[in-house]
Amino acid sequence: QVQLVESGGGLVQAGGSLRLSCAASGRTFGSFAIGWFRQAPGKEREFVAAISTYDGNRYYADSVKARFTSSEDNAKNTVYLQMNSLIFEDTAVYYCAAGDGLVQRSYEYDYWGQGTQVTVSA
Repeated sequence: QVQLVESGGGLVQAGGSLRLSCAASGRTFGSFAIGWFRQAPGKEREFVAAISTYDGNRYYADSVKARFTSSEDNAKNTVYLQMNSLIFEDTAVYYCAAGDGLVQRSYEYDYWGQGTQVTVSA
């Protein structure tokens, strides 16, 4: 099993930045992929980004590709999502999830964090 603890959400003005953290435990870091998802009120959960902790490969949804960056710190067993140039439409609860493959389908991730709220004021 993998336990995931998220942090770093908050309220930010449009154009600002936030960095989300996803601390993983319970399984060897480097043996799974981390996906980032978000869910806005009244909307379905959507894929944001994914990063492989074993080879560092990553990819992003088109809506965030130029603004968000995911990275990893193996020493801290933590994956980050750096979010820059935030817009109102980025407002959502953000989740990290762990799975075996670098995929964007949420049902392929087995373990989920508790979520963290990101609110962007217009």
